[in-house]
Amino acid sequence: MPDPGTSFQDLSKVRLTNLKKILYPAGGITKEEVVTYYIRNAPRMLPFLHKRPLTMHRFPEGFGGEDFYEKDAPRGTPDYVEIFARWSETAQREVHFIVCNNLDTLIWIANLASLEIHIALSTTPAFETPDILLVDIDPEPPIPFNEVIDVAHVVREHLENEGIRPYVKTSGKKGFHIVVPLVSGYRFGEVRDFVHSIGRSISSEIPHVVSEFPQSQDPGTIFIDYLQNAHGKTMVAPYSLRGSPEATVSTPLRWEDLVHGIRPEDFNIRTLNPAHEDPWRDIFENRQSIGKSAR
Repeated sequence: MPDPGTSFQDLSKVRLTNLKKILYPAGGITKEEVVTYYIRNAPRMLPFLHKRPLTMHRFPEGFGGEDFYEKDAPRGTPDYVEIFARWSETAQREVHFIVCNNLDTLIWIANLASLEIHIALSTTPAFETPDILLVDIDPEPPIPFNEVIDVAHVVREHLENEGIRPYVKTSGKKGFHIVVPLVSGYRFGEVRDFVHSIGRSISSEIPHVVSEFPQSQDPGTIFIDYLQNAHGKTMVAPYSLRGSPEATVSTPLRWEDLVHGIRPEDFNIRTLNPAHEDPWRDIFENRQSIGKSAR
């Protein structure tokens, strides 16, 4: 790779720091590798970050050290970083969200050791209305991962029976995210109720699937989490790294790739090839209705 002192700086306005710092100790992965990863995957990532308020999950000392979530733009945020200001009823103040609409901002986020990048389920022009539906398939040990794969396919079948085309990605941790791009006009409550209805239906069919929050951490269960479909909630961005020992990636997949034997750690910073076809490349060209049952 070209010398980072010249190639990175020629590419970007960002003043990069501590590139040799180890951010993933188990694999000896440096900040330089993290920045490089985000640069190489920027063409895939930026369409999902565009015009969306972000939450950064920062690991200043690397994975295993202190970490924190940051919604507000930090002091010293450069001028090329776009800001979306919005009053928060919860915080009772205005929050200044970062919006990543360009490569410089993505590199700046990586340089802050924000290993994870989380996106809102709505965009800044229509912040109160979601344009993404999220089914978060969240297993609790000791459930075998093959069972989690099977449940993901069951969710797919339920959605397809409703005439909906779903997309799937690894969460980068222990489960899957099933996503549907929405036509405009839905309210968060409508989308949440629709996902909840799917969860209730599947939990009535499969004993180890739960659809209600009080059972969500019961050992050996799989929670179909509908609660993420609420205003202010976020989803880890497609192709974002995760704070995990293996530097896993929340990776979009083709449904035919979801087969027994794959593991979350198979999809990581060193195995993901940005030259491979992007299974989600057309996702926002296929916005869908979730039907009368949600309205």
